[in-house]
Amino acid sequence: MSFSRVAVLRPFLISLTLAAMCGTLVAEKKPLPPPPARAKSPVPAVTDEYIHKEFGDNCSLLAGPAQFVGDLDGDGVDDLVVAARCKNPMADQAEYGFLVADPYNSFLGFGEVKVTSTFASDAPDRRGVSLLIVHGVAPEAWNSDKTKSKFLLINLPYKTLTVKRLALKKKTVLGVYMEEKGEGEQTSSVVYWDGKKYRYQVLGSTLE
Repeated sequence: MSFSRVAVLRPFLISLTLAAMCGTLVAEKKPLPPPPARAKSPVPAVTDEYIHKEFGDNCSLLAGPAQFVGDLDGDGVDDLVVAARCKNPMADQAEYGFLVADPYNSFLGFGEVKVTSTFASDAPDRRGVSLLIVHGVAPEAWNSDKTKSKFLLINLPYKTLTVKRLALKKKTVLGVYMEEKGEGEQTSSVVYWDGKKYRYQVLGSTLE
């Protein structure tokens, strides 16, 4: 390549390099999405009638933990979080169109839900304890009659639940925070939607 051609191309290449650097800086400075609105309680409260309609007669409300409504999956539509007791989670998932998942045992390295769904707690009051999550569809959100994603999370060792913001690397989401019972007594943890599935994460010891 002649010297004259290099002299002509050099400013052009420098301009391209500067443009690429500016584009990178702009991308790095891209503002983070705003945090989701804080969760609230459903009004009126969810009843067993709703649970049976969406998850079948094998599931019923679990007395004690609060119910929550908030945008867990980041689509701008409210979702529902309800504690329940489900006798046979795998039996009704095809009939009622929900997915059985086990974020807790997946975190521990046991990924096959067909196996972990057979795990039974030694404590009778913990058997079948589950977490039901319904992803809402606009405009009626979680109470819509339209097809929606529904999840039945098993083997979560919670004794209390609350839904509040969780800061991740690139955004803030709503997570289901738990104070644990049993082997994880005095441990806090959270379950959150990662864009594809619900994940479990240990947060540490409580101050009790």
